[in-house]
Amino acid sequence: MSGIYLHDFNCGLKAYRLEVAQAVEVQGEMHRYVPVLAKMQGFTRIGEKVVEHRARPYGVTKFGLNRFTNGLLDLVTLSMVSRFRRRPMHFFGTWGLVMFFFSGLSLTLLGGLKLARLWSGQRPGLITDDPWFFIFLTAMILGTQLFVTGLLAELVVRSGGRRTEYGIAEEVNRPDGDPSVR
Repeated sequence: MSGIYLHDFNCGLKAYRLEVAQAVEVQGEMHRYVPVLAKMQGFTRIGEKVVEHRARPYGVTKFGLNRFTNGLLDLVTLSMVSRFRRRPMHFFGTWGLVMFFFSGLSLTLLGGLKLARLWSGQRPGLITDDPWFFIFLTAMILGTQLFVTGLLAELVVRSGGRRTEYGIAEEVNRPDGDPSVR
């Protein structure tokens, strides 16, 4: 089995090389996604072997809605971490800007409606009576929170102890005795 990675997301039988087991950090219930985590660590030889499944001879399955929900949440987490681990502002900042855009659009619409009512001679009423005011306010608050979350996440990422995560494939000694990393 040297060099072969076995995995089946729904199977209890899994086999990994020692380097994979040492390099992959599994948290929570992320054991389902070890092959994906291994790929994120730079391992490229990931494969699967067919496993013969048999009916359960004893007991009752523990697979239920709770495990499905946890698996789905772990999948969302894995997706987010794989895309935005080093650049969280790209995710939170983008959604913050989208909310700011909707906020500005709502405010423009609200101001335009008030001006149109004034121009037509109608009594404009209170700005807080219009539902667009609350859409504007909600979008502005969400945009600010998302943007600040992105900034804080960037600070956390940049102040973390592990700035660069490189795997060392092999250590070699140069002829002059100075150890180098290749």
